[in-house]
Amino acid sequence: MEVVKGSELTITFDGTRCVHSRNCVLSHPEVFVPNVKGEWIHPDAASAETVLQIGINCPSGAIRVARNDGSGTSNVAPVVNLLRLRENGPLAFEAPLRVAGQDEPAPRATLCRCGASARKPWCDGSHAAAGFVASGEPAARDAAALEARDGLVEVLPQPNGPLKVVGNLEVVSGTGRTVNRVTQTFLCRCGQSKNKPYCDGSHKAAGFVAE
Repeated sequence: MEVVKGSELTITFDGTRCVHSRNCVLSHPEVFVPNVKGEWIHPDAASAETVLQIGINCPSGAIRVARNDGSGTSNVAPVVNLLRLRENGPLAFEAPLRVAGQDEPAPRATLCRCGASARKPWCDGSHAAAGFVASGEPAARDAAALEARDGLVEVLPQPNGPLKVVGNLEVVSGTGRTVNRVTQTFLCRCGQSKNKPYCDGSHKAAGFVAE
């Protein structure tokens, strides 16, 4: 965990949550300077509003930004809870989250769906080396509009099985198309389901092991 305090803002970086999407270093390399020795996070290199937005845009919650005077933070819960399906990649949640009984420090998290992560249930980028293939554009399902679209989403990893997800959630494709609306669902995390992103029981035949 790295904590860097600037004149207006403090940036917290949690490397155990980072999935190396590189949004931060590509969009604002003056704030997050890649491939350097020593200090690489510079809160004062851009406006406070810009740096706060970097934190909001971090898909994994690895970057959190807060104003030093307590007047603002990047930990802003979305108006609509979303689950974004990354093409050949992880499950990206945007919602107030409780994962495995623990409240997450940011309303964003990127969870493994390839089965290869060494940091389950969180993604660690292993899907790339594993050659994981999963569409980010599944067929849409008929689903009624949710009575509420916000609130807590609880993710409960099942022993040697899927992710049980409870809460108001819109499932969104990589192109932003809503493909489902749920209040409870079971998501594949072994990488073997023929009905991704949903579990179809394939973890049993695959001998998937995860707490």
